[in-house]
Amino acid sequence: MPVRTRLRIALTTLATLATTTLTALPAPAAEAAAPAAGNLTGTLSDGAAWTADVPEHWNGTLLLFSHGFGPTVARDAPTDAVRTELLAEGYALAGSSYDPHGSMWALNSAERDQFATLDAVTAKIGAPRRTIAVGQSMGGLVNAQLARDGAGRIDGALGQCGLVAGGTDLDNYQLDAEYTIARLLLPAQDVKLVRFGSADEAAATANRLTTAVTAAQDTPRGRARIALAAAFLNLPAWSPGKTRPAATDWAGQEAQQYDWFAQGVLSFIEGGRYAVEQSVGGDNSWNRGVDYARLLAGSEHAPQVRALYRAAGLSLDADLRTLTEGADYDADPAAVRTAQRTSSAGQGLGVPLLDIHTTADNLVPVQQENRFAARVRAAGDGPLLRQAYVERQGHCAFTTAETVAALHALEHRVDTGRWDDAATPAALQRSATALGLDGAAYVPYRPAPLTVGRPAPARPGRR
Repeated sequence: MPVRTRLRIALTTLATLATTTLTALPAPAAEAAAPAAGNLTGTLSDGAAWTADVPEHWNGTLLLFSHGFGPTVARDAPTDAVRTELLAEGYALAGSSYDPHGSMWALNSAERDQFATLDAVTAKIGAPRRTIAVGQSMGGLVNAQLARDGAGRIDGALGQCGLVAGGTDLDNYQLDAEYTIARLLLPAQDVKLVRFGSADEAAATANRLTTAVTAAQDTPRGRARIALAAAFLNLPAWSPGKTRPAATDWAGQEAQQYDWFAQGVLSFIEGGRYAVEQSVGGDNSWNRGVDYARLLAGSEHAPQVRALYRAAGLSLDADLRTLTEGADYDADPAAVRTAQRTSSAGQGLGVPLLDIHTTADNLVPVQQENRFAARVRAAGDGPLLRQAYVERQGHCAFTTAETVAALHALEHRVDTGRWDDAATPAALQRSATALGLDGAAYVPYRPAPLTVGRPAPARPGRR
């Protein structure tokens, strides 16, 4: 399949992986006029569209959904099945497209547009008694911003597979992987990795890198280097339709990491980089000063990489030295500052936040939750955060039951002021299974650290 086609498919898929925000319940029906029911739509001052679905018997809770990376189209639920179930339970749903005139990395407007959507919808249906924000993927980052800034406007937030480490961490660890592929598998070629002038230029880079990975898979030396790039990408070693490899099945782990590459992950990454650069006004990633030996040492995949290099008779030290000595990519300082302002959640929390994540996420690594939690704890807001994990391959691959059970757990925290055991894996699994819908796979899990070590941004350079 051509890279551009894979890119379009990836973007369309991610567009459906949106995030949902839940707002406060309205006054009891006996005290307020019945809200408008059915589907409502409108347009915000910046041209963003909004949509809302209100059931005939509204339970008073409004869910404000923040959608993921992709075309800027208004959505109010992550999937049609989730929408159907939530409406049946009496929830009202709302969400915006974000500003349609800019980049699909719409972080310049998303938080503002979500709050404006909340105002527009409540003007139509009345003030909810409880508002809960829900977000998926890129929308999970928007959702974390709403949880940070929304005290008094929202009561809690539910994040799904959220890109909560932020745009600069994302572009940095992706740059490490792209650079490794280009430097070690295409050493005689000058491969453009940053500052794309067009989507076509980004697609061309994705094609060159994917072609190099495909060729490298045929040899032990190539497979060892693919594993190194995958480690820097925080890529899971468990792919769809496959049995999880054993803990020391190094070759099996690399084969399933290769599956992700073969399925077009680089097409999505390069298209995403182009969109982020459009949004922040330049390149917000860098690798000058990165010690790649030290970076690998912090990866959960380091034992696998070392074993495959030994089996291939290849010097890992030499390759890591090559990467470190050639690391001369510098960020655009203004782009870094813009990304810090628009594309990071900080992170303090103003309201309770429950994040759920699949354990083998190829697009937003589960390790992002580890980095995010550390920032929340450092801000003194650890008691407001809970994180739970679903044992499954894929990005935002949640069942309807898993989503609804997480919502109910968050509502327990909002209603009582205590998490108790509502957000534990066992309680979430029981709750999801009891719904009798489409199954659940909540498990005890602790993600490894995100592999993304960086010094302070270097001065602008030649790249």
